[in-house]
Amino acid sequence: MANGRQSLPLVLFFLLCHRTTFAVILRTTNKSVWTNEFDSIELTCLIESISTNNPRIEWKKIKNGVPSYVYFQNKVSGDLEHRAILREPANLLILNASRSDSAQYRCEVAAIDDQKPFDEILISLAVRVKPVVPRCSVPNAVTVGYTTELHCTEKEGFPQSQYQWYRNNEELPEDPKTSVKFYNSTYVMNTQTGSLKFRSVKKEDAGEYHCQAKNEAGTSKCSPQPMEVYDPDIVGICLKVLGGVAAFIFVIVGLCQIHKNGCCTCKDHRENNYKVPEHENRMDYTSPDEGHFRHKSSFVI
Repeated sequence: MANGRQSLPLVLFFLLCHRTTFAVILRTTNKSVWTNEFDSIELTCLIESISTNNPRIEWKKIKNGVPSYVYFQNKVSGDLEHRAILREPANLLILNASRSDSAQYRCEVAAIDDQKPFDEILISLAVRVKPVVPRCSVPNAVTVGYTTELHCTEKEGFPQSQYQWYRNNEELPEDPKTSVKFYNSTYVMNTQTGSLKFRSVKKEDAGEYHCQAKNEAGTSKCSPQPMEVYDPDIVGICLKVLGGVAAFIFVIVGLCQIHKNGCCTCKDHRENNYKVPEHENRMDYTSPDEGHFRHKSSFVI
């Protein structure tokens, strides 16, 4: 009886080991990995348990929801054909990674002799791309009190670049109110879009400006560009105003003169139309009957 009780745990242990042995179990050291462009990265697919010899191992790349084979029938295929190799036991080593390699990768292992003959594991890969030299736009000259905007952008970096502006090689704080030196400046910096907008330019805003694009893969910057700030040209503004007023007066006088001449012409035309015509012979248009009547009267007398 005692021997039976002692053998019971051994039987349970044997059954547990037997069940565990005949099952495919996979694991990975990291389900979310990254690398910089042109570097190498290894996706780990570790087989913790398996009984079948020579199991079927496959890797698939899933991008935008569409799967494609990476390792199938014991060879690498697709866009990784010459840039990846399978390493024991089922790891995938990607060489010279490119931005197009950013995707999800699924490791699948099938073992027909195991009670649990299939297992899979999903790994997400992000390939970081260093920013290229950003395109910077800085106005050459600005008048004091006017609004102006500087631009900086680049579209190659991944993840999306953040932007930082510098004046005379000194970093501008994102909020000028946090710095005693830049407290009176009116600029607004957008680190997401790369814009640097001055609401009202001041003399102390003059200098050489350059922008730096930065992400997790590295940094890149454009060459410094000068921005000069001038005082308003009061004399020039006055001359322009006076010129505008003179031109306005000239136009008004011209219109009045044209209107006046037009009215005189119409008046003369109306007088000519309605003037009673004069007869040159100035004959007395007396009725014939009236002369005949006087003659008759004299005859009676």
